[in-house]
Amino acid sequence: GLLNLGETVTWRAKHFGVWQELTSKISEYHYPFYFTDIMLKGTFRSITHKHSFSVENGKTMMLDEFVYESPLGILGRLANVLVLTRYLRKFLEERNSMIKNFAESHEWKAFIA
Repeated sequence: GLLNLGETVTWRAKHFGVWQELTSKISEYHYPFYFTDIMLKGTFRSITHKHSFSVENGKTMMLDEFVYESPLGILGRLANVLVLTRYLRKFLEERNSMIKNFAESHEWKAFIA
């Protein structure tokens, strides 16, 4: 289903061979223009993920702004440079491609009451 302002969701996924859980809260919500979720609990020190929507040439465009802070100080910053930034960009691009395919099909109707 759809989330609204103040609601939380917990995701579970395997990254780098390790199961991770991340709990996020919808901290800003202005339908249909944008929403922001922030990490409440997870491996990272912090995550803020803003999703902005606009219409261009009759098509819906989404802009993702994903800001994160890794744990472990300098080791975390080194991991960002060596692996994480590239990994997270690819992860978001693949996930957004799946969302796009889902949204352009009729499957999404099953989740909207």
